[in-house]
Amino acid sequence: MPNPHPAFTAEDYAHRLLRVRGAMEAAGLDVLLITDPSNMGWLTGYDGWSFYVHQGVIVGPDGPPRWWGRGMDAAGAVRTVYMPDDCIHGYDDRLVQNPQAHPMGDLAFLLDALGWTGRLGVEMENYYFSAAAYRELLKHRPKLEDATGLVNWCRAIKSQTELEFMRRAGAIVTRMHAHIAETAEAGMRKNDLIAQIMRVGIEGADGHWGDYPAIVPMAPSGLDATAPHLTWDDRPLEGGVATFFEIAGAYRRYQCPQSRTLFLGEVPSTYRRAEEAVQAATDAVMATAAPGATCADVARTFNGTLARYGFQKDSRCGYSIGMSYPPDWGERTMSLRRSDTTELQPGMVFHFMPALWLDDGGIEITEPIVITPSGAERITNTPQGLVVKP
Repeated sequence: MPNPHPAFTAEDYAHRLLRVRGAMEAAGLDVLLITDPSNMGWLTGYDGWSFYVHQGVIVGPDGPPRWWGRGMDAAGAVRTVYMPDDCIHGYDDRLVQNPQAHPMGDLAFLLDALGWTGRLGVEMENYYFSAAAYRELLKHRPKLEDATGLVNWCRAIKSQTELEFMRRAGAIVTRMHAHIAETAEAGMRKNDLIAQIMRVGIEGADGHWGDYPAIVPMAPSGLDATAPHLTWDDRPLEGGVATFFEIAGAYRRYQCPQSRTLFLGEVPSTYRRAEEAVQAATDAVMATAAPGATCADVARTFNGTLARYGFQKDSRCGYSIGMSYPPDWGERTMSLRRSDTTELQPGMVFHFMPALWLDDGGIEITEPIVITPSGAERITNTPQGLVVKP
């Protein structure tokens, strides 16, 4: 039977399916294979840690979507998707991680049985669709169309329920950063602090439980913080050294990432100047990011403001966020960079990421923001600026 307690209504899922079919028609596709677990969850409600094996959601020319995956995970589909049981298809376990037989052969057989033999789109640039899967599927379908990002773009504008979920995730990450500010001290092993942060994140906030984040906490210190994506170790926190914490609150898979930089003791003047530049750039972006502006407009505003303070950032300064699974909390659609001319619309949500990596460390003071009819709005209540403790 369908999931009796779905996160969204049947009308929500019907509307999403209609949007996806419209995008398929525009792309000239008859059938779509979705392997990104974020897209699978958004379209059907499926939620399970089964993305390490081949699985997918199939959208055909009519009827509800079909879930396809490992046989033992079909029970999880029954418990989470909104479709009836006859739309759930499990393949035999002999196909799991077997170099002699590939699940995509089973998928091709299912498509033939359904009579869905038209133009097939697959998410080629995706973590979960492998070269071997592509090769095997080509044996049965001599031509595959690239449908990378098709569903991701359908998710770009959030519904009111989705925005509420993201605000709940925002309350969680606010509480996580408050815990860092309250408990971090010199000599504390970093892994002990990370354990507490993760506990707080899963406890949740304001009566709402916390889901697991799509990326583990990033928490480098000192020279390690000149690199953006290092995690943690057991070394103690030190005075006079910058440590940035890039973490996320999550609620029902909706991710709200945010970063703050911690100093224990006196802050060097370089970091105070960087803080001033980042804050000025953030204020300028919050005034620019409104319906009708583009991602490029935001990036130009950000980079122009930084330059006036003597700093520069070569990478993008933000990206869209929403429902996500590991290994990434971004939606992989819009980027706040000069080359992205996407027009901002109400309901879009971004992680504005004005991080700077300096010669001796890094500074991250980032903001998750939602575009509203009147401008940009912060999703969290985390205090701005550096976190400084004596």
